[in-house]
Amino acid sequence: MKKHFVFVLLILAVIGKAQNKEHISSFNMLSITYKFSKKWMAYTEFQTRSIEDYTNIDYYETKGGVGYNINRDNQAFVGIGRYGTYKEQKISQEELRLWLQYTYSHNIGRVNIDHRGRAEQRFFHMSQTGENTTDNRFRYRLSATMPINNPKMQANTFFVNAFEELFVGPKSDFLKRNRLFTGFGYKFNKSVSTSMGYMWQREFSPSGNKNLHFLYMALNFTIDHSDDDHARVIIPVAD
Repeated sequence: MKKHFVFVLLILAVIGKAQNKEHISSFNMLSITYKFSKKWMAYTEFQTRSIEDYTNIDYYETKGGVGYNINRDNQAFVGIGRYGTYKEQKISQEELRLWLQYTYSHNIGRVNIDHRGRAEQRFFHMSQTGENTTDNRFRYRLSATMPINNPKMQANTFFVNAFEELFVGPKSDFLKRNRLFTGFGYKFNKSVSTSMGYMWQREFSPSGNKNLHFLYMALNFTIDHSDDDHARVIIPVAD
């Protein structure tokens, strides 16, 4: 009995030590969607993250692109973005990213389901060493959004959303990342919505895997000149 007690204490100590290495990080997003016709839209997004320490921003994203609505359920998108990573308050890595994207959407009852595939070409510059490298990556995201107090996404609607996303690549480390998100939000009107939630991110690497835990907060603006009352209402989620 005494041996079993000591063994349980050792297991709890190991688990506690492992958990101490992980902590909550911040993931903040501001997005603007401009629908200038029933077929065409423009999108821009700004992100900051505090990965190592919740109070210190050490990563940012600025990105955007143009989307074309093939029909109500299918959309093609081309995007470009700039990404920066800081170490000890100095820029350590800069990235230019180009991507092509396709999204298929459909409903299951009140739930809106999105299937998104993306192919990315990435260009890295290591600021401290001057090294330049390239990489490509493929992503698939399955997301769901459901209104709570209204039958559809309209003004004054609470909603919940969730997604699962896989990141893969053609090199030896084929499986690169896995993301799981769950959250909730509120759509104030046709132009403004906000959301927050928790995202778990698993980084896969030959040198060792890593878990990240994010508290996600977002503010989304939509400028709609499309005059399309039947268009899907898409709430941007962590990207």
